[in-house]
Amino acid sequence: MKTGGWKMVHYDVMIVGGGTMGSAAAYFLSEQKLKVLVIDQFTIPNDRGSHHGHTRMLRLANGNGGRYVPLGIEALQLWRELEQETGKSLYKQTGALTVGFPGSEFVTETIESAVKFQMNHEVLSAAQIMERWPGISIPEDYYGCYDPEAGFLFSEEAIRTYKEQAIFYGATVLENEKVLEVNTVGDYCQVSTEKVVYQADKLIVTAGAWAKELLKPLDLPIQVIRKTIGWFKPNEEHIYSEDFPVFVFDTKNDGHYYGFPDFDGSGVKLGRMDLGYETKADTLDREFGTYEDDEGDLRRFLEIYMPSAAGQLLDGKVSMFSNTPDHDFIIDFHPEHSNIVFAAGFSGHGFKFASVIGSMLAEMIVEGKTSRDISFLRLKRFKTELSDCQKRYSGS
Repeated sequence: MKTGGWKMVHYDVMIVGGGTMGSAAAYFLSEQKLKVLVIDQFTIPNDRGSHHGHTRMLRLANGNGGRYVPLGIEALQLWRELEQETGKSLYKQTGALTVGFPGSEFVTETIESAVKFQMNHEVLSAAQIMERWPGISIPEDYYGCYDPEAGFLFSEEAIRTYKEQAIFYGATVLENEKVLEVNTVGDYCQVSTEKVVYQADKLIVTAGAWAKELLKPLDLPIQVIRKTIGWFKPNEEHIYSEDFPVFVFDTKNDGHYYGFPDFDGSGVKLGRMDLGYETKADTLDREFGTYEDDEGDLRRFLEIYMPSAAGQLLDGKVSMFSNTPDHDFIIDFHPEHSNIVFAAGFSGHGFKFASVIGSMLAEMIVEGKTSRDISFLRLKRFKTELSDCQKRYSGS
């Protein structure tokens, strides 16, 4: 077939972006026997987006706001169901420790969300934290919240499993095919790639850091940030491996960090939530070490707060955050086309919700609505005035 030609197969739903959210949505749609097409410019999974790095944290008590807690609880249930269906191990329960300075909003919200939803948790003083986990060194006025149900997901394996199950249920997955444009013609959605034009009744866009460009008329308020993660060899054996939790530190003067135990000998994994360099998805510098702070920021944190983990750098990787101004996601219907749904702007804390968001996107595109409360994730929260097309669509 010639480039730019028509692909004479009509689909019920097309999904642009087969990564974290797209593969999950494909699974839930294909499970319903719908004819689904997934298109991704890379392989699925890959190391070009925001989901690589082997592991992703899953916390239930949430410092990003209590409104996420019901989604987190359902997400964990759906991850467990996927494990049961496939026999794969996708989630490791380690507990999660959130630590911060007095007055930290992040720690306060974590505790408040746990209390509000009657979740099992412990509020710990600095002395209690350091006694239980000797690898941690914090000021005596710091405090924390321990969530025993939390842990981490094996991110690449989770995405691969959703893709495989979607294919098992009949989905078509096209990899290494870059999408150039999405639009509508009459009642149908069209997706143009470098090779061909595809058509479907409905469309889901889950293109990560590329979503802003593909949905350019919506002017999505997303800033793409270059982020790094590093794996460090502990100077003491077992101190960060046996019964050590995933962790988030909101420090007073040294930044906001997250990390994972050395559960398999690959080292303590550490990343920084704040700061980073603004970039574009297609021009991202993917070389770890380009900037001195690629390793420097991570090592300084360890030297201060987890000194026995500040050993040899075993590996370092570069990824992207797609940040919104309020660091909440954007999940919504296209304001002009009710047969298009999009999800973007996951701001570095979206992966754990992939299962429930995939289910939600499938529900929205099939039913035209969702039973979950995502009012706080709608695009219109960034608009001081609704555009004419939004007013028409919302009926206001």
